[in-house]
Amino acid sequence: MKQNISHQQWKMKSEVGDLYLVASATGLKGVYNRKQDVAMVKAVEENKILKTTEKQLTEYFAGKRKIFDLKLELDGTEFQKKVWNALLQIPYGKTCSYKDIAEKIKNKKAVRAVGGANGKNPICVIVPCHRVISADGTLGGYSSGIPMKIKLLKLESA
Repeated sequence: MKQNISHQQWKMKSEVGDLYLVASATGLKGVYNRKQDVAMVKAVEENKILKTTEKQLTEYFAGKRKIFDLKLELDGTEFQKKVWNALLQIPYGKTCSYKDIAEKIKNKKAVRAVGGANGKNPICVIVPCHRVISADGTLGGYSSGIPMKIKLLKLESA
């Protein structure tokens, strides 16, 4: 895979492990738990978006921030973007089911597709896919691993 030279990346230490923040010149592209094929910055101050993202995530992990104020650049299908935008509406400390999200995007039969879109969310934590659980109250899956999902839900006391 060819490295994207228009994006920059910063490795942030957090309570849930290392997070790799990826930004373009105009917005946040991703928060991942694995390094991406994108150039690393030597210092977070080199990129205003990465610096602001790290600051807001640090506040979130310290329990001082419940709402993020970042310019997000979500790349995906129209369906995925609908799901991710619905995830942004889930309040801090609350959970909902995949079925709830399917109903919110007015596609009641798309429960499994919602799960698939959830798993492809490029901006974990900030686009709160960890707040989506199975209808029976079990945790369901999480692309960054169930231990991270549990930590995030405990942090939010959900």
